[in-house]
Amino acid sequence: MLRLLCSLLLVALASGCGQPSYNPSSRVVNGEDAVPYSWPWQVSLQYEKDGSFHHTCGGTLIAPDWVMTAGHCISTSRTYQVVLGEFERGVEEGPEQVIPVNAGDLFVHPKWNSNCVSCGNDIALVKLSRSAQLGDTVQLACLPPAGEILPNGAPCYISGWGRLSTNGPLPDKLQQALLPVVDYAHCSKWDWWGFSVKKTMVCAGGDIQARSLSSDTPYPLLFSSLQGDSGGPLNCPAENGTWQVHGVTSFVSSLGCNTLKKPTVFTRVSAFNEWIEETIANN
Repeated sequence: MLRLLCSLLLVALASGCGQPSYNPSSRVVNGEDAVPYSWPWQVSLQYEKDGSFHHTCGGTLIAPDWVMTAGHCISTSRTYQVVLGEFERGVEEGPEQVIPVNAGDLFVHPKWNSNCVSCGNDIALVKLSRSAQLGDTVQLACLPPAGEILPNGAPCYISGWGRLSTNGPLPDKLQQALLPVVDYAHCSKWDWWGFSVKKTMVCAGGDIQARSLSSDTPYPLLFSSLQGDSGGPLNCPAENGTWQVHGVTSFVSSLGCNTLKKPTVFTRVSAFNEWIEETIANN
């Protein structure tokens, strides 16, 4: 295990994890087109249907041949590929890397229960059939230290190709939006998520973003498991100037996007460091 940790650290240091070559822009409210390749660990997870591949979820490149996504994004009956270096879907811009995934290389957390999303453990790892080529447009994400908890109001960004509004269209270009963290003490209140949120989750948005937007303004990047950005990263700035992926997008309210006191709920990555390390070491 120590050898694995050392090797992962060396890879991260060599690649400059969490340091985009193209800096993300910053906005307080609403969503917007991301700066191209400013989230270079962002992955499009795609499944095959009728001979072509379709975007289904987001994901995060955490090692040259490993992607982190949500457990509910994975079905063993499907064939997958990932696309790295993607910005505008449907347009070949040059940096894209399309990498197939072998059927036996899908690893869903053993305690994930597809009949109970709010029970937690909504996380999965996907081993790529070949290593990604790292560069300006494709880089590794940094993961937070085990057990780290972000403070209330921490400024994190969500990114992906999720629908622009509830039941709306999928965007062509990668989107981003600022979602401040809502700590467990607030998110678990009875009139927020109550018992549905666990300490292995992290909440972001909800009451904070709802008060920031007018009632007729859709919030582009609040997802449900059917809206295309489940499994994607919650990107949070670290004190050393890098970005860390603290969350894997899991679920939102059944009432839809931009629901008062119902923040987006993410799997808290820092609660699963050991499982991530063991899965990579054993496979």
